[in-house]
Amino acid sequence: MSLDESWFSEPVPEHGTAFSLKIRHKLHEERSAFQKIEVYETETFGNLMVIDGCTMVSTRDNFIYHEMVSHPALFSHPHPRNVLIIGGGDCGTLREVLRHACVETATQVDIDERVTRVSERYFPELCESNGDPRAQLHWQDGIKWVKEAAPGSCDVIIVDSTDPVGPAEGLFSLPFFKDAFRALAPGGLLVQQSESPLLHTKKIIRPLHDTWKEAGFADVRTLHFPQCIYPTGWWTATLACKDAPIRFAREREAENKPFETQYYNADIHRACQATPEFLRRALG
Repeated sequence: MSLDESWFSEPVPEHGTAFSLKIRHKLHEERSAFQKIEVYETETFGNLMVIDGCTMVSTRDNFIYHEMVSHPALFSHPHPRNVLIIGGGDCGTLREVLRHACVETATQVDIDERVTRVSERYFPELCESNGDPRAQLHWQDGIKWVKEAAPGSCDVIIVDSTDPVGPAEGLFSLPFFKDAFRALAPGGLLVQQSESPLLHTKKIIRPLHDTWKEAGFADVRTLHFPQCIYPTGWWTATLACKDAPIRFAREREAENKPFETQYYNADIHRACQATPEFLRRALG
């Protein structure tokens, strides 16, 4: 049984699930040096970007993901001046990071420039901060960039990657995490998208906790949020502090933030760190 051509569907055969959106037509298709990039106009979710057959971002719900991989980490750091984003080629995370006036530099390193160029055309709202003088965009290998980063040069590192396959596989490895640990300043935070707890607890979330602790991080927590275009609609980002317990360092600022968000607020910040019982048992 298959859907007709008026639907885009992302199946996950090993888990017996699929996500589908009804589409009007395909807006763009290309194969970059690294991956296949497609953009569809959907009936109810605006534009949809697909990379190598996997849903990446939609106009309607991207704000949840971008806010949740950015603001919990930034409000958990007392003075996040220098932020490094690995991946994030659609530039939505960069936009959220630059909402914080205390950020002095936001460096985005993505291996595929074409993702950004396609986003500029079909998701211009995500790219509205690309011209901010604090923004630095580089299209290079993020693993190599972190390996060569000066020790203590980053306050926050955000790994806004695709699934841990292909070009992104090395972003889930112990050598990369050790390099990130070294690149972080005292009190520094690392945050990384960590897939669905319903599908990936054993394969990704638990190994991530174990590997980050092996790399030297003092505290690791997984944050939960909805993301309907991703498998199961339940997604996570995992947050770690280099040398101290994670705390809500800028709680008052979050409660009275000088910029608008659509999902994140101080209550969400507190609530997203609650751990469901099945995950608590899995994490030991």
